[in-house]
Amino acid sequence: MDYFPGNWGNPRSRDDTFLDSNDYLPGAVAQDHPRIRAAKTMNGFSCDEYISNPAHLPRAHTQQPIVTGTSVIGLRFKGGVMLAADNLASYGSLARFRDVERLLKVGDLTVVGVSGDISDLQYIQHMLAGLETREKYQDDGHVLGPKNVFEYMSRVMYGRRTKTDPLWNSLVIAGVKNEEPFLGYVDLQGTSYQSSTIATGFGGHLALPILRKAVEEIGEDNMTEEQAVKIIEDSMRVLYYRDARSLNKFQRATITSKGVTITEPYSLPTDWAFAERIRGYGA
Repeated sequence: MDYFPGNWGNPRSRDDTFLDSNDYLPGAVAQDHPRIRAAKTMNGFSCDEYISNPAHLPRAHTQQPIVTGTSVIGLRFKGGVMLAADNLASYGSLARFRDVERLLKVGDLTVVGVSGDISDLQYIQHMLAGLETREKYQDDGHVLGPKNVFEYMSRVMYGRRTKTDPLWNSLVIAGVKNEEPFLGYVDLQGTSYQSSTIATGFGGHLALPILRKAVEEIGEDNMTEEQAVKIIEDSMRVLYYRDARSLNKFQRATITSKGVTITEPYSLPTDWAFAERIRGYGA
């Protein structure tokens, strides 16, 4: 296996000009890159010595999203919150991984839905697991709630942004504590807000209008869990129809005062007959 990411190709474009960007990752052609050639004589290093010495290379953490997950949607209803996210991780336009779980349970009261880069998702998952472990070691009677996780992640994301090394993710934090449902959003710049309906990625264009219309017609305080399930599933079906990076295999998390429930991945019945009535797009 070739372990040099620079040789894997660029999933966003087949244009080799990406080699001139700061996102360049060294591979077998590294000696041909102008930045490497200029460094051949720097401090007496040879080209091979320069490549093999990581101290002289740019930072090689996530410089841009590579393997990514698409939308996460969230909805508050009477007595609880519901999230949904599909299980697809795409390598560029390739539907590469179809069993990625993007709804993370944190403690007994909170679920974090993550869209964006999957490697950064795994970093966030590890970080939240450490936070949960430290909280339990304190054993001071305090229980980690959704607002605590929301504030913590907003500071983490803003801190990484100020170091110009962001985590390429958008987060939806949901939970219930003291009978109070909570739903919040944090992006890679640390921008955060709370709302009764939230959607990331393409969901912000395709699913959010459906969620908002349902809340306006039914009312957040009148919406039952069964109604919320139908609204979430209708939104996920629309995303599958319209978002090329989505998959008809998703998980749904329900958080109430009784606890957290995350379903096994499941699919929805679909009907593509409407496609025959679509005009345009060169048809």
